[in-house]
Amino acid sequence: MPSVLPDGDPVPASGELPPSALDGLGSRPFGFYVHVPFCLTRCGYCDFNTYTAAELGPGASQRDYASTAIEEVRLARRVLGDAAPPVETVFFGGGTPTLLPPEDLVRILGAVDEEFGLAPGAEVTTEANPESVTQHSLEVLRDGGFTRVSFGMQSASEHVLTVLDRRHTPGRAGTAVQEARKAGFDHVNLDLIYSTPGETDDDWRASLDAALAAGPDHVSAYSLIVEEGTRLAARIRRGELPMPDDDVAADRYLIAEEMLASAGFRWYEVSNWAVSDEARCRHNLLYWTGGDWWGVGPGAHSHVGGTRWWNVKHPAPYAARLASGESPGHAREVLTADDRAVERLMLELRLATGFPLADVRPSARPACAKALADGLLEVEPFKSGRAVLTLRGRLLADALIRDLA
Repeated sequence: MPSVLPDGDPVPASGELPPSALDGLGSRPFGFYVHVPFCLTRCGYCDFNTYTAAELGPGASQRDYASTAIEEVRLARRVLGDAAPPVETVFFGGGTPTLLPPEDLVRILGAVDEEFGLAPGAEVTTEANPESVTQHSLEVLRDGGFTRVSFGMQSASEHVLTVLDRRHTPGRAGTAVQEARKAGFDHVNLDLIYSTPGETDDDWRASLDAALAAGPDHVSAYSLIVEEGTRLAARIRRGELPMPDDDVAADRYLIAEEMLASAGFRWYEVSNWAVSDEARCRHNLLYWTGGDWWGVGPGAHSHVGGTRWWNVKHPAPYAARLASGESPGHAREVLTADDRAVERLMLELRLATGFPLADVRPSARPACAKALADGLLEVEPFKSGRAVLTLRGRLLADALIRDLA
């Protein structure tokens, strides 16, 4: 959840949405994102909207956060009314959601179920730092309805974790996966970061080996992005660390693809691999395929029927607005048809299912033809004429999508 909020139009105090947003509600997949904005320490690369105890300040309480979040769930029910469908996915992100007692996370999930109902077979995920869970806490979450857990492993190399300011020991992520399996979680993800300053090819291979040995059914791997305002950016600016190299990042991606594919993982989004369709993250697929979701929490973003809005950033005004019966919405925008078409291409083209050639805008067709000729895209006949990124295209996905958008 990025820490900088964009500008936009005011959100009514009631949270009321324009009629266009509610048109068709129930015909699209619907999910909840719950942002838990707390961390024990701030990682040097992190630009998310999170707060340590020292940063939180007055007017906000980690202890009371679950009750505050539940008030927003109830607001969502009032705003969306009876047309809202059962919830197909719930994703708790952060921050570190598992810094809250597991019973608090279960209470928030219970409020979603009480107000909207969970669809049969709903996917319920929480992110977690490996050191923020125990066998007992994972059992409470599983018994309380959580079906999936995503651990921030990042690396198996101690010196890489040090550069990232990660606090867990290299082997803890693997142990956490084993604990999650023992607690009954069938679906476990490990998040990895590559091209950290000082990381070698051997470090990256060792991280992938360790991740695979832990036995997850899903792996996410992201190239390190140096965000302005972070401690990492300041260290690079002072010359203490080198800037990550794009060519190195491309090589690391190829290593990931080779090792993950050899282990039975298949990419379904540029940065995500799973061992089966069932192991894919359905909540993220909801984002990538244009579904509706309500984002609970400070700075959380929501999208319903082409209207997108985002909450106030800090937990104190967030809690104060809900306590007074008002929406915590900071601003919103109503997307135009062109906006939605561009976003659809930007998101769907990153997927292994690709984007329909017939839906490419006329102005972008020359760029699309060039990408096909250059081997960045291929047409999969069995996917009804959809353009799919090749492996080389995945390496250049961001630039290619800008050309086509």
